[in-house]
Amino acid sequence: QVRMLESGGGLVQAGGSLNLSCTASERPKDKWYAVGWFRQAPGKEREGVACIAGSGGSIVYADSVKGRFRVTRDNLKSTAYLQMNNLKPEDTAMYFCATKAGLLGQCVDREFGYWGQGTQVTVSS
Repeated sequence: QVRMLESGGGLVQAGGSLNLSCTASERPKDKWYAVGWFRQAPGKEREGVACIAGSGGSIVYADSVKGRFRVTRDNLKSTAYLQMNNLKPEDTAMYFCATKAGLLGQCVDREFGYWGQGTQVTVSS
Protein backbone atom coordinates (compact mmCIF):
# COMPACT_ATOMS: atom_id res chain seq x y z
CA GLN A 1 0.00 0.00 0.00
CA VAL A 2 1.29 3.44 -0.90
CA ARG A 3 2.16 5.59 2.06
CA MET A 4 3.39 9.14 2.13
CA LEU A 5 6.48 10.11 4.12
CA GLU A 6 6.67 13.62 5.56
CA SER A 7 9.74 15.40 6.80
CA GLY A 8 10.90 18.90 7.66
CA GLY A 9 8.91 19.65 10.78
CA GLY A 10 10.43 21.07 13.91
CA LEU A 11 10.45 23.88 16.43
CA VAL A 12 10.60 27.44 15.17
CA GLN A 13 9.97 30.88 16.61
CA ALA A 14 7.10 33.02 15.41
CA GLY A 15 7.96 34.67 12.13
CA GLY A 16 10.27 31.86 11.09
CA SER A 17 10.00 29.42 8.21
CA LEU A 18 9.93 25.69 7.58
CA ASN A 19 9.82 23.64 4.40
CA LEU A 20 7.97 20.35 4.59
CA SER A 21 8.56 17.55 2.11
CA CYS A 22 6.37 14.62 1.16
CA THR A 23 7.47 11.56 -0.81
CA ALA A 24 5.71 8.36 -1.79
CA SER A 25 6.88 5.03 -0.38
CA GLU A 26 6.46 3.49 -3.82
CA ARG A 27 5.56 4.59 -7.30
CA PRO A 28 1.87 5.47 -7.47
CA LYS A 29 -0.21 3.30 -9.77
CA ASP A 30 -2.07 6.30 -11.16
CA LYS A 31 -0.34 8.57 -13.60
CA TRP A 32 -1.95 11.62 -12.07
CA TYR A 33 -2.74 12.21 -8.43
CA ALA A 34 -3.51 15.19 -6.27
CA VAL A 35 -1.65 15.99 -3.06
CA GLY A 36 -3.06 17.57 0.06
CA TRP A 37 -1.53 18.96 3.22
CA PHE A 38 -3.59 18.76 6.39
CA ARG A 39 -2.96 19.59 10.01
CA GLN A 40 -4.40 18.66 13.35
CA ALA A 41 -3.80 20.27 16.72
CA PRO A 42 -4.61 18.49 20.00
CA GLY A 43 -8.31 18.59 20.73
CA LYS A 44 -9.16 19.99 17.31
CA GLU A 45 -10.44 18.52 14.08
CA ARG A 46 -8.13 17.86 11.17
CA GLU A 47 -8.27 20.65 8.62
CA GLY A 48 -7.10 21.18 5.08
CA VAL A 49 -4.14 23.50 4.66
CA ALA A 50 -3.28 23.31 0.97
CA CYS A 51 -4.04 21.02 -1.95
CA ILE A 52 -2.50 20.79 -5.39
CA ALA A 53 -3.62 18.95 -8.51
CA GLY A 54 -1.47 16.36 -10.25
CA SER A 55 -0.53 18.83 -12.95
CA GLY A 56 0.11 21.60 -10.45
CA GLY A 57 -2.37 23.76 -12.32
CA SER A 58 -4.98 23.91 -9.58
CA ILE A 59 -4.10 24.92 -6.02
CA VAL A 60 -6.28 25.56 -3.00
CA TYR A 61 -5.23 27.19 0.28
CA ALA A 62 -6.98 27.61 3.57
CA ASP A 63 -7.78 31.25 4.28
CA SER A 64 -5.62 31.16 7.39
CA VAL A 65 -2.44 30.42 5.42
CA LYS A 66 -2.95 32.38 2.20
CA GLY A 67 0.03 34.56 1.45
CA ARG A 68 2.22 32.70 3.94
CA PHE A 69 2.30 29.09 2.72
CA ARG A 70 3.10 27.76 -0.73
CA VAL A 71 2.55 24.23 -2.00
CA THR A 72 4.57 22.89 -4.93
CA ARG A 73 5.39 19.52 -6.45
CA ASP A 74 8.03 17.81 -8.52
CA ASN A 75 6.42 14.93 -10.36
CA LEU A 76 9.72 13.54 -11.59
CA LYS A 77 10.73 13.03 -7.96
CA SER A 78 7.25 12.09 -6.76
CA THR A 79 7.67 14.75 -4.11
CA ALA A 80 5.49 17.57 -2.84
CA TYR A 81 6.50 20.49 -0.67
CA LEU A 82 4.89 22.94 1.69
CA GLN A 83 6.91 26.10 2.19
CA MET A 84 5.72 27.76 5.38
CA ASN A 85 6.70 31.38 5.97
CA ASN A 86 5.89 33.88 8.71
CA LEU A 87 4.79 31.09 11.00
CA LYS A 88 2.44 31.86 13.86
CA PRO A 89 1.80 30.01 17.13
CA GLU A 90 -1.62 29.03 15.83
CA ASP A 91 0.11 27.07 13.06
CA THR A 92 1.32 24.59 15.68
CA ALA A 93 0.00 21.15 14.75
CA MET A 94 0.82 17.76 13.34
CA TYR A 95 1.04 18.14 9.58
CA PHE A 96 0.04 15.31 7.27
CA CYS A 97 0.51 14.70 3.58
CA ALA A 98 -2.05 12.73 1.62
CA THR A 99 -2.80 11.78 -1.99
CA LYS A 100 -5.77 10.88 -4.13
CA ALA A 101 -6.00 9.50 -7.64
CA GLY A 102 -7.19 11.65 -10.48
CA LEU A 103 -8.38 15.22 -10.43
CA LEU A 104 -8.32 17.49 -7.42
CA GLY A 105 -11.78 18.01 -6.00
CA GLN A 106 -12.39 19.57 -2.63
CA CYS A 107 -9.46 20.09 -0.29
CA VAL A 108 -10.96 17.97 2.47
CA ASP A 109 -9.53 14.90 4.17
CA ARG A 110 -12.30 12.52 3.10
CA GLU A 111 -11.22 12.96 -0.53
CA PHE A 112 -7.74 11.55 0.13
CA GLY A 113 -6.89 7.88 0.59
CA TYR A 114 -3.15 7.59 1.16
CA TRP A 115 -1.63 9.25 4.20
CA GLY A 116 1.70 9.80 5.87
CA GLN A 117 2.56 9.48 9.54
CA GLY A 118 2.75 13.22 10.06
CA THR A 119 5.48 15.64 11.04
CA GLN A 120 5.20 17.93 14.04
CA VAL A 121 5.40 21.70 13.61
CA THR A 122 5.68 23.77 16.76
CA VAL A 123 5.80 27.57 16.66
CA SER A 124 6.80 29.38 19.83
CA SER A 125 5.78 32.92 20.75
